[in-house]
Amino acid sequence: MTAIEKISGSARPATPAGPPAPVVRRSSLVPSGFVRCGLLSWRAVAGVVHIAHPFDEGSVSDAGVVDGLVSLVDAGVLSGQEQFEAAALGIIHTSAASATDAWSAFYRNSLRELRCGISAFAPVHQRARALLRGRSVLEVGSCFGFFALGCAMEGFDVSACDISPGAVSLLSAAARRQGVSVDATVGDATALPYPDGFADTVTLIHLLEHLDASAALTAITEALRVARRRVVVGVPFEEQPSPHFGHVLRLRESDLYSWARQVPHAGAEVLVDHGGWLVLTPRRDELR
Repeated sequence: MTAIEKISGSARPATPAGPPAPVVRRSSLVPSGFVRCGLLSWRAVAGVVHIAHPFDEGSVSDAGVVDGLVSLVDAGVLSGQEQFEAAALGIIHTSAASATDAWSAFYRNSLRELRCGISAFAPVHQRARALLRGRSVLEVGSCFGFFALGCAMEGFDVSACDISPGAVSLLSAAARRQGVSVDATVGDATALPYPDGFADTVTLIHLLEHLDASAALTAITEALRVARRRVVVGVPFEEQPSPHFGHVLRLRESDLYSWARQVPHAGAEVLVDHGGWLVLTPRRDELR
């Protein structure tokens, strides 16, 4: 799961008690009256944040959009997940003449940055791919599906599921553009729509920090049910959960050991590398 969460569906309107959605436009220069803040510039008009960004079809990407918006969060300009997501969606959609062109460019540039190692998320994907076993992979909580697409490009038999229908639709369209096969399905991590032993490896990458403690354990248990050979869990380590990313759990290495003690498995390993990793072997009679 990447840093931008639900914007791959439709932008959610702000609640009556929440801040209004930002107004976003593209501008190669800082507009008059705007204040520069990292990659972006902004101003407030009648309580509404206006954002100007420089991204076009050659530059819009997951890493660039997130870096720009985090600067605004750190400066106190944006607050909360809904405002963050609405701003991200606005940047992507205004980076090209049409939504189709914008999403195509967003995927193309994001995948390139991940492959080249430019993206801050590249080491996470590299570690996750190194932990895969077998030829079939199921990514749970795929969001935009960059990891699923990368695996498909390397020749894996890839399935993916996400709770957002919009995310699934975007991933399916991106797979068609890339000429690879990804079987993307709408699904809940706590009740996976797959039979026992469906895939060699099941991944939950930067997903569990979005769930409460009980749901996180249920998701791991479901992944163990669906995996034949391995479950790979990756989580960020944060001083505090990032509300603009929708994180609700503050996770540490001790949490990974705690999860391993609470779920049935045939073996567990904990790694620390750009966050934490829990690698579990499912109990399968056919593997004994």
